[in-house]
Amino acid sequence: MDFGTVIIKLDEQLQKNNLSKNKFAQRAEMQRTQLNKYLRNEVALLNVDVLARMCSVLKCNISDILEYIPPENSGF
Repeated sequence: MDFGTVIIKLDEQLQKNNLSKNKFAQRAEMQRTQLNKYLRNEVALLNVDVLARMCSVLKCNISDILEYIPPENSGF
């Protein structure tokens, strides 16, 4: 069954805030490899602590970083 997809839109927020990957990783207390996984949308399990740090550094809401794309034939 297809439940849809969650898209991570972190790269848009970094550009909007004019932050480099290095600066953001340092401020959000993330390793560069971890940040790259979020940027490439390759994270299997989202860490709420990491998401909170991202929102804090970017001064944004979680909905600015995450987007839910429902399945096309969900029947809802």
